Amino acid sequence: MNVKRVNRVLQNMGQKGLKQMIISSPSNIFYLTGCLIIPGERLLALYLNRDGNHKIFINDLFTVPEDLGVEKVRFSDSDDYLNILSSYIDHSTTLGVDKNFPARFLLPLMEKKAAADYALASDCVDNERACKDDQEQGMMRKASEINDMAMKEFVKLIKPGVTERQVAEPMEKIYRRLGADGYSFPPLVAFGKNAAEGHHTPDDTPLKDGDCVLIDVGCRKDGYCSDMTRTFFYRSVSSHAKEVYGIVLKANRAAEAMIHPGVRFCDIDRTARDVIKKAGYGKEFTHRLGHSIGIEVHENGDVSSSNRDEVKPGMTFSIEPGIYVEGKVGVRIEDLVLVTETGCEVLNHDTKELKVIS
Repeated sequence: MNVKRVNRVLQNMGQKGLKQMIISSPSNIFYLTGCLIIPGERLLALYLNRDGNHKIFINDLFTVPEDLGVEKVRFSDSDDYLNILSSYIDHSTTLGVDKNFPARFLLPLMEKKAAADYALASDCVDNERACKDDQEQGMMRKASEINDMAMKEFVKLIKPGVTERQVAEPMEKIYRRLGADGYSFPPLVAFGKNAAEGHHTPDDTPLKDGDCVLIDVGCRKDGYCSDMTRTFFYRSVSSHAKEVYGIVLKANRAAEAMIHPGVRFCDIDRTARDVIKKAGYGKEFTHRLGHSIGIEVHENGDVSSSNRDEVKPGMTFSIEPGIYVEGKVGVRIEDLVLVTETGCEVLNHDTKELKVIS
């Protein structure tokens, strides 16, 4: 296990008055152990105790490194694995659980009175994951570098008569050829009025002259995610679409320019939103400005009007203002940023200038 990260989680548990905790999120377990297991319907649990009696409960189906740095408790599909887990829990004190611990496991433990009480303790890990260390920052840069390269390849797929689905289908092969491990999320490709849906699933809509082309894509590299959106125009761009694009680009740049440690997430959101509101499109900006990202494409925390937390060095999140004019045009421009000691580093370098694909 990563001892530094585990010790910080234990400190956070202490601040919440918790002696013990179960972590079931595969992403959180990967963060603490370096081992990613997708358990499906089976139990996977990392038990942390401030006395040091750590255990990881793993089904026999899964292969893990021999030296995982934590004692492994194995069980089969036919074992009474909840009784096994319960036998290691201190019944006399509160048990912290993370937000992803399934009810099919938690409720039986509660019925067994495996602990004196239960408390949601996700933030013990989430707060540590929010600020990426030097190694993680390097991984985020690499994932975004591949995404930049991939976007240039994706633009080449825009050809006369092509459908959204035909553009989306080869994307994973392109990512893997460029060194990625696959998607961080299924690609979003939208032509023309479909781009005004915001999150449109690629279908058989064919490309037409004058269409906007919205591409929202991300890849995964060594366990870390990228995410980027660019909006192009095919063969021509109307004066209205050009106006909308310019407003979104201005909002994107204004938000990125004011990011530094100590600024509040809600103020970053407001900066971009004010640009769009003043231009008369406030109602057409229908979502928060951004989301945190790292091991998962959407991590705890966001850039929204309701988040009054302050930005800290090492945080990574998206800046993605958009305007969606129903039935006409949709524009979103999204970058990932990494907060530095004095400002922020924009992780995406693919051009944001308006581009007409001919």
